[in-house]
Amino acid sequence: MLSIKFIKNALISVSDKKNIVKIAQILTQNKVSLFSTNGTSKFLKKNNIPVIEISDYTKFPEMMDGRIKTLHPKIMAGILRRKDKDEEIMKLYHISPIDMVIVNFYPFEKIIENIQENKENNIDNIINYIDIGGPTLVRAAAKNYKNVIVIVDINDFDNIFESLKNNSMNIEKRLDLASKAFEYTSSYEQAISQYFIKKNKNKLFPNKIYFSFIKKQNLRYGENHHQKASFYIEKNLSSGTISTAKQIQGKNLSYNNIADSDIALECVKEFDKPACVIVKHGNPCGVAVSNCILDAYLLAYDSDPISAFGGIIAFNSILDEKTAQIIIEKQFVEVIIVPDIDMLAKKILYNKNNIRVLITGKYRNNTTGLDFKRVTNGLLVQEYDSYKIDYKSWMFVTQRMPTKREFKDAIFCWKIAKFVKSNAIVYGHNQVTIGIGAGQMSRIYSTKLANIKVQEKGCNIIGATMASDAFFPFRDGVDSAASIGISCIIQPGGSIRDKEIIEASNQHNITMIFTNKRHFKH
Repeated sequence: MLSIKFIKNALISVSDKKNIVKIAQILTQNKVSLFSTNGTSKFLKKNNIPVIEISDYTKFPEMMDGRIKTLHPKIMAGILRRKDKDEEIMKLYHISPIDMVIVNFYPFEKIIENIQENKENNIDNIINYIDIGGPTLVRAAAKNYKNVIVIVDINDFDNIFESLKNNSMNIEKRLDLASKAFEYTSSYEQAISQYFIKKNKNKLFPNKIYFSFIKKQNLRYGENHHQKASFYIEKNLSSGTISTAKQIQGKNLSYNNIADSDIALECVKEFDKPACVIVKHGNPCGVAVSNCILDAYLLAYDSDPISAFGGIIAFNSILDEKTAQIIIEKQFVEVIIVPDIDMLAKKILYNKNNIRVLITGKYRNNTTGLDFKRVTNGLLVQEYDSYKIDYKSWMFVTQRMPTKREFKDAIFCWKIAKFVKSNAIVYGHNQVTIGIGAGQMSRIYSTKLANIKVQEKGCNIIGATMASDAFFPFRDGVDSAASIGISCIIQPGGSIRDKEIIEASNQHNITMIFTNKRHFKH
């Protein structure tokens, strides 16, 4: 049996009681006295572990529906006492030193999620779950880390077990636990703060922004090989994002892999029918919707096979054996992203073990909240571009109305334009991209770039649809599109030359739709 001489008393107050019995047994077997709050105390006593209830020790009852439990001078002094200064006052007031604090809080974010799912999103219900005593205990113990061991993650008990057996703990381990404790309380306060900010509809952008992300993995490198990089994710995420995706094979991901994969995945989630999106260097280069993902892949690949080389492929349906086989026969691919994969497809891809395969699980709409972009010494913050298509707000501004096919293609191209870097031009026909112009300094050059791609492939573009992420400042873009056979244009409108643009469209018998929304992506 151990004899942990440097720990005489431990305070345990936990919401998550996983493995706490095992820890409490180890401590009591080694003659450590346990202090605990009512709920934890009852749980431990049921498992035949002797516990001193805090209310019995302080001679002050828990009250106000449990709101007042641990906030008492005898508890706080026991945690904050300094061995070299406070021994006399401890004896005077019969205060027991507390050498270890094991505390975790009400899981605030999970509670919010559960209450919201049950449609009980009432702030008065929520605030009952805000822990007051727990964070105070943890902060006090972390502040006094030289004299108190603070544990907020039960798994850390196993990590310090060797130190307990050796009857000592070095200052580095104590400091590490204290650092983790302050991270824990900070993250907890941020979750509460974010909830209150969201409830205050007049305060979308707070005066200060704090981030709380957990490292998921180190990356092979950053945007370039000489840059180191890591991938951090939010807590308590739902499925269907790159952040929650599980990599089942392939080399470690790089910074660019994740950035491109996110674009591919979010774009393919826009479509209800089987779809394929291929992304290269931050832009979709081939997108198609069809009756099955094999056809969607072949159409997307054939739309720009040169750019697809070394690209990222995303599907919105389970990956089957035949599609997997065709992919590896036709192209070099960096990453394949799917909600799920069948066993035969998995075996085929396993033979190409450098291909990274990401399984996301069921797709959900996770595109709400704030979007961030870092600049030197600053941060740009905006609402996420979660605009959903509203046909009723669209304006049909030309003499000719779009046909059913043109209207479908207009919707298809407009969805894709949101993910193409501006100035963005997307050509589509029968819900397949046939030319994309991205990231040019003028809209006419994006149009010319899309034209070049179409002409080099020798595509028949007669009757195709064109989407522009913002308005045309001059009619030259319309004239250029008309020269290769575009019959439908969808764009936001809003230029001082809209009348001239509409007249040009009528001259070319092009039908034009104004969406009254733009989709710049810088």
